Amino acid sequence: MNFCKVIFVSILFVSGTITAQKQIVGMWKTIDDTTEKPRSIVEIYNKGNKLFGKIKKILNEEERNNLCTACNGANYNKPIEGMLIIKDLKKNGNEYEDGTILDPENGKIYRCKIWVDEDNPSILNVRGYISFLYRTQQWVKI
Repeated sequence: MNFCKVIFVSILFVSGTITAQKQIVGMWKTIDDTTEKPRSIVEIYNKGNKLFGKIKKILNEEERNNLCTACNGANYNKPIEGMLIIKDLKKNGNEYEDGTILDPENGKIYRCKIWVDEDNPSILNVRGYISFLYRTQQWVKI
């Protein structure tokens, strides 16, 4: 009987993990902090047991061919459209954290945490932070 309980709890844990990933994995529309208009489409996907995100499309035609001139290293002067901006997020309860997010506007890399809004599962909270300073954006599920 104990073996059945272990199997049941394991199935619940795995199905909860898969459900949370299904909610987060997919396409999300980013919203500009200043103009509050849609800015880009980011695809969040699984790779192994971590989540990653890349800019699939920049919505403003005039910005579509912009390069990341503020970036350092391998991303310097690379197209922002198609760029990997979220890396190595690991599941922790209903959140994914301990990864990084790149802001192509300023080239800075921040620690990152993401989670689906409890009241509205079509909203993804994306937090970039350094120490105790942070900024949280809300992205909209497509």
